[in-house]
Amino acid sequence: MANGDICHLEIGTTDLKASRDFYTSIFGWIVDDVPGMEGYALFRTPAGLGGGLNAGPDSEGPSAVGPVIHIEVEDIDETLKRIADHGGETLVPNTPISEQFGAYAVFLDNVGNRMGLWSR
Repeated sequence: MANGDICHLEIGTTDLKASRDFYTSIFGWIVDDVPGMEGYALFRTPAGLGGGLNAGPDSEGPSAVGPVIHIEVEDIDETLKRIADHGGETLVPNTPISEQFGAYAVFLDNVGNRMGLWSR
């Protein structure tokens, strides 16, 4: 992956098992539990795009407004500053996930689209 690539999609759920069964049965996704991340599973599509099913305490749950698309960046704080300078807004600041999975943030773009950032 490279800086600026879409690197992660997150789908909120209230029932991780039901979501796992749905996406594996219909689309052939591979879904793996993540040790130490209760209520969260990582998926891979047949073409290799990755994402997460989030039923954890920070999940926004199912929503008609859609999943969060995460964009890979080198520096989350600097990118959030640039987003603010261009009319966007930080919703979730730079938040560590783990040493293995880096950190993330969530923002609104300048017209109100909710998006995410990720950095190793």
